[in-house]
Amino acid sequence: MHYHWDFAQIWHYAPLFRTGIEYTLGFTLVSMLCGMALGLVLALARRTGFRPLTLPLGLFAEIFRCTPALVQLVWFYYALPVLLGISLSPATAALMALSIYGGVFYAEIFLSGLANIEPGQWDAGRALGMTPAVLMLRIILPQALRRMRGPLVSQGVLQLKNTSLVSVVTVPDLVYQGQLVASATYRPLEVYSTIAVIYFCLLFPLTQAARLLDRGVA
Repeated sequence: MHYHWDFAQIWHYAPLFRTGIEYTLGFTLVSMLCGMALGLVLALARRTGFRPLTLPLGLFAEIFRCTPALVQLVWFYYALPVLLGISLSPATAALMALSIYGGVFYAEIFLSGLANIEPGQWDAGRALGMTPAVLMLRIILPQALRRMRGPLVSQGVLQLKNTSLVSVVTVPDLVYQGQLVASATYRPLEVYSTIAVIYFCLLFPLTQAARLLDRGVA
């Protein structure tokens, strides 16, 4: 079967793709920042060793790590409002789901990075009379962050790819805009090929940056 490719119609919808890119990058940035903040809190809390705290947090992390992001997204949008008796916009539900889903993975990155700091660094800070908070902020965390740059960027790549799921709750990201264009032009192959190229252009520099950062740490 011979298929005639025609991208001419697709370029007429460039503004829609541009809007989709803006939503995709915006959701990626916000969910990364929220996810890293949540991940850091989870990591520090789990490092306390206080079992009444670490056990429920560990269970919380495993629930989100072991269920698909798409299922979580749909659950946040449809089920959470029913349970709490509130109304969530598609954007709010999507950001909550992506931030928490990313947060549990960021927590593992932070835990690994903090565990790799030499015990002597901790001892030196205590010997200087630093409080645990000051020791963490001034000595431990800056060193750990330098070692975690590669994994953090890699997780950011996954966050960007996961934003493609928000279209299921009608958030007008790149995939959602592509669906509109495909419906209008009846050219789904051209549309999704264009979306694939756009995602590649967005993600390839990040993957290369993560690889370079990993080499630098090594």
